[in-house]
Formats: sequence, structure tokens, C-alpha cells
Amino acid sequence: MVKSQLEAREIKNNAVLQAMLKVPRHQLVPGDVRHLAYEDTPLPIGNGQTISQPYIVAFMTEAIDPKPEMKVLEIGTGSGYQAAVLGEIVKDVFTIEIVEELGKKAQKDLAQLGYKNVQVRIGDGYLGWPEEAPFDAIIVTAAPERVPQPLIDQLKEGGKMIIPVGPTSNTQELRILEKKKGKIRTKVLFPVRFVPFTRDTLK
Repeated sequence: MVKSQLEAREIKNNAVLQAMLKVPRHQLVPGDVRHLAYEDTPLPIGNGQTISQPYIVAFMTEAIDPKPEMKVLEIGTGSGYQAAVLGEIVKDVFTIEIVEELGKKAQKDLAQLGYKNVQVRIGDGYLGWPEEAPFDAIIVTAAPERVPQPLIDQLKEGGKMIIPVGPTSNTQELRILEKKKGKIRTKVLFPVRFVPFTRDTLK
């Protein structure tokens, strides 16, 4: 997977490549698709959600330029795979999942795999994790129609956020945002298709 899907497609960050080698992706996908765990494709994980293809996980991780001392927020825990990859590289990972069943399973699986530096919260990712802010970087793995302001507010000066943006009926844009002197610089990377960003409308 790492050689044919990542290195062959210009993923160069050694820490990212090493993390992708270490994380057992097959242990974070449902049994009926486990035989496809290392294929370059998204996979269903239940509740209408998916785990992103390995290349996208690697690309998004590399894009935030992860360092060992960093604190990273992830919105959309899903299976916990992206959080595990981050957990191999950075000091602390805070990840939020709105689907309770997925959040609890990811919490259990990540604990069993030994990721003590990953904290999982079940809740509305639009609101971020204010009591742990600011974050050195934010990775969003579901697509809102616009970038949530609370996440911009919780991004540290000099920090980066990578997020798919756009309506679910069309292809979205993967964007990288960087906060410089309190202002956000945005660069559109390429078209993607992610699951929609879900809000907790009961609160």
C-alpha cells in the first residue's frame, strides 16, 4: 500500500509514511470489507459513513505538516483510522464523532490498539473542542457547505486546517487554510467527494 499508493503518488513526508506503515488499517474496518483494507478505495463503516482511501488520509496528514509536539483536532472520527495515523506522529489528538455508535467503537478500538494520546468525543464537530483550543492543526473528514467559524477560531496562529467544502450533491473542493496574523489564507487543492458534514440539530 505505502509503496504503490503513497510513495508512487508523491507522498514524501517520512513521518506520514512510517505512520501509514504502522497503523493496522484492517483492524479499523468492518469484517466484511477487511479483505479490502489496503486497497486504494474508501470503504463503508456503517451508519452511512466511510473510511477514506489511504492516499487521501496520507495526503491530508502530510498537508498539515505534522510535528511531534503538535496538538491536532480531527472532525469526523469515523473508524478512528485518521486519528490513529495522527497519533503515531503528534503529541495529542482530539477527535469528534457525531454518530454515537461509530464514536464508541472507535474509542474502544483505538484504546485496544494502544493510542493513549487520542481522545474521542461524541458530539457536534461544528463546535470544535473549545476547552482544548487552540490547535496547531485541524483535519476535517466530512464536507460542510462552508468552513465552520468555530474551527477557524480554534486554529492557532500559524496553524493549518485541511477541509473538504461544498454541497453533497456535487463534487467538493479540498481546501487548505492557514492562519497568518489573524487572517485566513485559503488554497483550493483538488476536487474530492466526502460524506456530508452532519450537525446535531437537537441542541
